[in-house]
Amino acid sequence: MNSKLNIVVRIDLDHHRALVIATGHITIHSVNALYVVVKRANSLRKGLDLEVDITHARVDDEALEMLQTASVTHHLPARIDPQQAPCTISVLAPRREHATAGRELIAA
Repeated sequence: MNSKLNIVVRIDLDHHRALVIATGHITIHSVNALYVVVKRANSLRKGLDLEVDITHARVDDEALEMLQTASVTHHLPARIDPQQAPCTISVLAPRREHATAGRELIAA
């Protein structure tokens, strides 16, 4: 897997939806780049539902927690969006528990 962060955005303005797909390695530092892209997509139309797909990315635990916090609070961090515009984010995260359980079974 490439460690370089790659982000693709697909927007459907007719249905008020945007899909932000990130691959590569998401760290507590590179998550800010992802936030900036999400903020830009969110500014295109009021009430846009944003789905952040990180299922094919390697995500540090701290970065995942940061994304999940934004999903729960419906706001991006203040350093990224000082106006704190409402932002409806759904995070599609990789399945970690399932992969860990599988490795434990193989090791046994």
